[in-house]
Amino acid sequence: MTVSLAIVGAGTRGSTYAGYAEQFPDRARVVAVADPRNEYRDALADRHGVPAAGRFPSWQALAERPRLADAVVIATPDREHAEPVAHFADLGYDILLEKPMAPTEAECDAVVEATQRTGVLLAVCHVLRYTPYTDAVKRLVTDGAVGQIIGIEHLEPVGWWHFAHSYVRGIWRRADESSFSLLAKCCHDLDWLRYIVDAPPLRISSVGALHHFLPENRPPGAADRCLDCRVEASCPYSATRFYNACLADPRRHLWPLSVLTRDLTEAGVRAALRDGPYGRCVYACDNDVVDHQVVTVSFAGGATATLTMSAFTPGGHRRTRIMGTRGYLEGDGERITLTDFVTGRTSTMHVAAGGADAGSGHGGGDHGLMAAFVEAVATGDRSLVRSGPQESLDSHRMAFAAERSRLAGGTPVELPGAVAAPAPTPEH
Repeated sequence: MTVSLAIVGAGTRGSTYAGYAEQFPDRARVVAVADPRNEYRDALADRHGVPAAGRFPSWQALAERPRLADAVVIATPDREHAEPVAHFADLGYDILLEKPMAPTEAECDAVVEATQRTGVLLAVCHVLRYTPYTDAVKRLVTDGAVGQIIGIEHLEPVGWWHFAHSYVRGIWRRADESSFSLLAKCCHDLDWLRYIVDAPPLRISSVGALHHFLPENRPPGAADRCLDCRVEASCPYSATRFYNACLADPRRHLWPLSVLTRDLTEAGVRAALRDGPYGRCVYACDNDVVDHQVVTVSFAGGATATLTMSAFTPGGHRRTRIMGTRGYLEGDGERITLTDFVTGRTSTMHVAAGGADAGSGHGGGDHGLMAAFVEAVATGDRSLVRSGPQESLDSHRMAFAAERSRLAGGTPVELPGAVAAPAPTPEH
């Protein structure tokens, strides 16, 4: 069976998931694209040969039609998730939903309720569950290589340039317009910790703040835009330097450069920096989201985990240390080093993975997610989906609890009623 897909949101994420149909046309095909931006909608539709009748100016226009695909990929902005989920669930579409599920806990509950009420399949894009690296870590932990997990240290190194792009100048810069940065960036990581520990989270505390990207840290002589700035050459966050470097690197054309402009020429980039949000000084934006945060989680059974999300790092894969009663595991998304406490020996495993950024497949997770979702739709085997409604809701509640704790100065927040993790699914 070839699964037909409707893509709602033709930006980077929607285009990435649609790309699965290009790689595997015998498994999936795109039959509809909805996006209010004509150039993005038509570019994606043209790539997949979608006729004019399958192109829609909004998700609402698509939802007004009877169901015309087996499944819908919802990759709209964060605050436009819950409502389309409800409408497409009522129409009988199976749903792939970009993370976060929604920016509020009540809306996340509504997403789950809508899909359970209608009986449609929901897969949330917690792509880190689907990487070869995660499979390897999960297998080692399940097989007892570290014994009982006592503690985990986990770092999400957002990267100084990525944070400036997405969370200072970009669409996730304001919590009231998208979502707070821990939810937007690290619901992935909280979900991954939940998956690896395989126990309900009981208590969360968190501290963090917007430390640096503030008007008071603006260098003397800095202009409102990098193109006009006398100190731009010595600024770590120079938009001129960064986006010109992206232009010279074809691997960065899909992301992050296409977020600025469809005109991938020197003149097009310069015009975007002159007139658009991505040319602004990072100290003269309207951003308000946290740039450094630490979360501590206590799980049933006694394990604890710390997650650090920081803008002030090189970009790259997440880095994790797992401390257990029989062994110690350290991983960086591509390599796993394991120390066995019985033998005292250390061994290293290299895991094939893609790039770490949003344009290069999340270490193979984008492909793994789409493969699982498409197969689940085709066969009806929902066990293939590792990030269904209940486990994803559990992970999101961790993020909301962490933010409540942060706003309360680090006061611990209890998480009663967290759901048990599903049994591990076969690799695919």
